Amino acid sequence: MEKKEARGTKSQVLNGLFWKVMENGGSQGIQFVISIVLARLLSPDEYGIINIVLIFVTIANVIVQNGFGTALVQKQQADERDYSSVLYVNLAAAAAIYLILFFCAPFIALFYDNPEMTAIVRVLSLVLFPGAVSSVQNAYVSRQMQFKGLCISTVAAAMVSGAAGILMAGAGFGVWALVGQQVFYYLALVAVLFAAVPWRPRLLFSPERVESMFRFGWKLLCASLIDTLFMNLYGLVVGKIYDEHTMGIYSRGEQFPKLIVTNLGTAIQSVMLPALSAHQTHPEEVVRMLRRAIKTSVYLVLPMMAGLAAAGDNLVLTLLGEKWMACVPFLQISCLAYAVWPMDIANLQALNAMGRSDVFLKLEILKKAVGLVILVLSLRCNALTFIAWKAAGDFVCTFINAWPNQRLLGYHIRQLWRDILPSLAVSVVMGVIVYGLRFLLPPGLLGLAGQVAAGVSVYLVLSAVFRLESFGYLVRIVREKMGISG
Repeated sequence: MEKKEARGTKSQVLNGLFWKVMENGGSQGIQFVISIVLARLLSPDEYGIINIVLIFVTIANVIVQNGFGTALVQKQQADERDYSSVLYVNLAAAAAIYLILFFCAPFIALFYDNPEMTAIVRVLSLVLFPGAVSSVQNAYVSRQMQFKGLCISTVAAAMVSGAAGILMAGAGFGVWALVGQQVFYYLALVAVLFAAVPWRPRLLFSPERVESMFRFGWKLLCASLIDTLFMNLYGLVVGKIYDEHTMGIYSRGEQFPKLIVTNLGTAIQSVMLPALSAHQTHPEEVVRMLRRAIKTSVYLVLPMMAGLAAAGDNLVLTLLGEKWMACVPFLQISCLAYAVWPMDIANLQALNAMGRSDVFLKLEILKKAVGLVILVLSLRCNALTFIAWKAAGDFVCTFINAWPNQRLLGYHIRQLWRDILPSLAVSVVMGVIVYGLRFLLPPGLLGLAGQVAAGVSVYLVLSAVFRLESFGYLVRIVREKMGISG
């Protein structure tokens, strides 16, 4: 029986957020370094192929992993019967979806006119099975707020899979090196999690428990599926309408801002849901925690997006080389799109914590209807303009995500923008300065180092001069962690 948790205390939230950032930053940092090595060994076309296939696998993973996992976290009390029941449902879903992908693989290959995709789809889809297990392990960790074990597991999995990918690429396996990297990651993650997390599956199953969680989780599953389908729809369109080379360039440019925002965004999502859920009967406390999450996340993310867009040329030239320079405009547009993600995630987690998965689903349908209209209108544009329209749609969806909390929590959109405006203004000023330095500094590593140093210095100085609230808050947290008084 799971012991009763006292979730949502400040200490737990900060500790959990620290380990989630360390987990995502560590594993994704390692994967980022490995991806740089692989990018120099492989071509944009090979990356384009794997990214197209990964879209189908990612969508399938949403069906397997989402819904029940969130329902487990949100549930007031959960025991071994709940965890084991969800595991067996997830594995059954993984088996069914794998069979669908196995038999649909030739049609996917035919659609993209690439026979090699048939085998790639069939092998890469095997990750659905370890993914079904890890989703339950993640739910257990989230409920217990014990993110340290998850951090160790993901970092270890990233190292093992990265080494396998590099060895395969060096041996001339081409696109199969990227397939091997993905498969080894999921297998290593589950194996290490079994050593780091105390939960073990048992021969227990309760249809009543599954039905109870399904009533909450199916709306989140539909919302996640709609969101994932739409987010990856652009990749599917780019791969089909343009070509695999453009798909590779686009996905590589998107990778840089996505790495940063996914790291912090996933940490916010994993930590804030159990923390906010613990206070779901006290809306005023939910609002306080929500505002703090938004202020802090945008204070950290906005300058990184501004700096990344401003220094994109030197970053790509230094890390990936001349053959990838065409991805710079995609990188800069993606920075604009991902800049709003942290506050979107925080707003949506507040809805989940209050048990309003019905509103969550309605929001996803509305946002995707808006996005679909934008997508259809931009189909005749070139690839860069096509992605720019997507970024504009993401900005519009920020207002849609914030709207329900006006009524449910009294957190108005104008108050939201007042909360983020100081960080936004300082980030824009910093970004303009960093961009200007590209005309004064030499291209490559030296120029990148100068831009990064200037960006960090300008942002911190302006934060201190204008006494940004989030700057003061983070300074106090660091001093507390270091045991510094005064």
